[in-house]
Amino acid sequence: QVQLVESGGGSVQVGESLRLSCTASGELGITYTLAWFRQAPEKDRELVALISRSGSITDYADSVKGRFSISRGDGKNKNTIYLQMNNLQPEDTAAYYCNVIESPRQPTPVASWGQGTQVTVAS
Repeated sequence: QVQLVESGGGSVQVGESLRLSCTASGELGITYTLAWFRQAPEKDRELVALISRSGSITDYADSVKGRFSISRGDGKNKNTIYLQMNNLQPEDTAAYYCNVIESPRQPTPVASWGQGTQVTVAS
């Protein structure tokens, strides 16, 4: 079983930045890809960004390219990923979640969702 804990959300103004963190623990397997998702009110959950275990593969939703950056810790913090969000816009308002996904080419979440962290961008 995998446990996921997200943090770092908050309320900001347009153009400001936030950095989200997610720590995964439990039965992660040998190779695993981690990803950030978000869900706005009355909308489906969507993939925001992903990063492979080595960190060599990253990918982003078109809506956040050039503004968001995903990274992961090294050493004993290898199971922690970050989402640096710059130039935040009202449409970025959502609950943000991380999850393990099958692979960079198959971004299907495989673990139970954590509690998420809320990001609210005021215009």
